[in-house]
Amino acid sequence: MKTYLTHARIVTPNETLDDAALIIENGLIAAINPETAPSDAREIDLQGRLLLPGLVDLHCDALEKEIEPRPGVHFPLDFAINNADRRNALAGITTVFHALSFANEELGVRNNDFAAQIARAVHQERPHLLMDNRVHCRYEVTDSEAPSLLLKLLEHDEIHLLSFMDHTPGQGQFKSDAAYREYLAKSYKKTDAEINQLLAEKHAAGAGSEARMRLLAEAAHARGVQVASHDDDTPEKAAFVHGLGATISEFPINLETAQAARALGMATLFGAPNILRGKSQSGSMRALDAVLNNVADCLCADYAPAAMLPALLKLPELAGISLSQAIALASHNPARAAGLPNRGSIATGLRADLIAVSTLSSTARIEGVWVQGQARVMMRGL
Repeated sequence: MKTYLTHARIVTPNETLDDAALIIENGLIAAINPETAPSDAREIDLQGRLLLPGLVDLHCDALEKEIEPRPGVHFPLDFAINNADRRNALAGITTVFHALSFANEELGVRNNDFAAQIARAVHQERPHLLMDNRVHCRYEVTDSEAPSLLLKLLEHDEIHLLSFMDHTPGQGQFKSDAAYREYLAKSYKKTDAEINQLLAEKHAAGAGSEARMRLLAEAAHARGVQVASHDDDTPEKAAFVHGLGATISEFPINLETAQAARALGMATLFGAPNILRGKSQSGSMRALDAVLNNVADCLCADYAPAAMLPALLKLPELAGISLSQAIALASHNPARAAGLPNRGSIATGLRADLIAVSTLSSTARIEGVWVQGQARVMMRGL
């Protein structure tokens, strides 16, 4: 069965086509503005709505909050995963990489055994979900116990993206012990004694981190899994992780490091919530400044899937770029960075992962979502 979408404002990689049409067939985009309307297709009049490629989110840890909405309060994994799936659908995110932290027993769900359970649960639920749900495993490099679990997950093809992170104070996201202490006390209700022990263990475990990173990077590459680095703060750090085969630099801390990462051919990733809020929660470089300085390749949901689309639609005004360029930051570019060239743009032959967006009100709304040509969300009037 073909689907014929008409009277749409279609955002292609190079331009926005007004009053345009598109044919979906066999899960793919078969034609844009065909010369003749297909006689055997279901027609859906989009009535001037934007038609965009489905968003591709490389880094979102919102699933952790779906599972543990309060410290120590856990929902069943299948319930939480399905709930997150529906939230992503209504945010227009058709491909999501759930960021799961492997950090020993540090922080709630951010511990090895629980994170591995979540990764496996996502894979069990994938065939039943609306969107394309994938697993992004974040490895805290000061953890000496996680590699064995991560190697098993890689062996069973249960990791789609692997990233390295180091939250040891004094570098990266946390510029000082005081900043890290404040974060742990506020977000995880840790006592001073617990924080002291955690800091001592992190500093002691740092010695073998480079060897563990090399081991995991080699295993990831052998399985065709992309490798990323988190919170790179110097050009030297970018060069080091690039030497390990990392192709994505997540949330580089400053302009100099972002420029160095891009010069090495790495894709840079920043948070869409940062665009809406106008600042970084950790005091690092603003995502908007990264866009203005042409060092931002991708935007991600980070902790707020609903922030993705509004941030993208604000960028033409805020950064003086075209709508096509803005949308590419959360579709075409992350799809390529993740090794998924079959999606992320409205072009013939690609997967029909599409979203219809109403901009008539002050807040853009998702009104239609198609994944591989199958309607997953359809609001009244379509």
